[in-house]
Amino acid sequence: MTEQETNDPPLPLVEHLTELRDRLLRALMAILLIFIGLFPFSNDIYTLISEPLRALLPPGASMIATEVASPFFAPFKLSLIAAVFIAMPYVLYQLWGFIAPGMYRHEKRLAVPLLASSIILFYAGAAFAYFVVFPIIFAFFTSVAPDDIAIMTDINSYLNFVLKLFFAFGIAFEIPIAAVLMIWAGITTPEALAGKRPYIIVGCFVFGMLLTPPDIISQSLLALPMWLLFEVGVYFGGFIQRRTKPDSS
Repeated sequence: MTEQETNDPPLPLVEHLTELRDRLLRALMAILLIFIGLFPFSNDIYTLISEPLRALLPPGASMIATEVASPFFAPFKLSLIAAVFIAMPYVLYQLWGFIAPGMYRHEKRLAVPLLASSIILFYAGAAFAYFVVFPIIFAFFTSVAPDDIAIMTDINSYLNFVLKLFFAFGIAFEIPIAAVLMIWAGITTPEALAGKRPYIIVGCFVFGMLLTPPDIISQSLLALPMWLLFEVGVYFGGFIQRRTKPDSS
């Protein structure tokens, strides 16, 4: 590879820092504008997020606020995090705009689909948590409560619980991207990763144990998709390695 394969000449350090500042400001402004648009609907957003639990509460039971400021701060926090969640493609686009000029053309051809795939996979992980995991684990939790215990979950505690699961599943669904990047960078090979499959499976369950509530259902619901996504990453990593091998000869 030659230096002519990059699109832009090197910039002075001050110009790099100025561009980085400008792109960070654009990303923060996008988050702020989305947050301003979401905040009037913060209670509706919280109602939507809490629906998987509220739908399973016994008749007469409801969620509660145990702190004075929780009715305001819980929806406020959720709206802010939702704004970051929605703005993430634009934030990553700004990051891409900053690092792309220093990349070779063949690197850009691979980086663009990887970046797009990472966004899609993160959203897919969060959607999997909401539509599949939440109904199962909340049905389990509410069904095992003793008969003389009233289920009245605090709204702030619930929010912290579901946000942890959202990000756990979103990050876990990035495993194929991590596997492809390691193979592409020459850190490992598809064969080496496949040979470590037993350790990967154990690691998935350990990761699930650390990032999910202490019950085997939610741990398995995180560990099994992680394992399957690892297999997907190994497959596509081998495919990319075969495609790029002629270029390196």
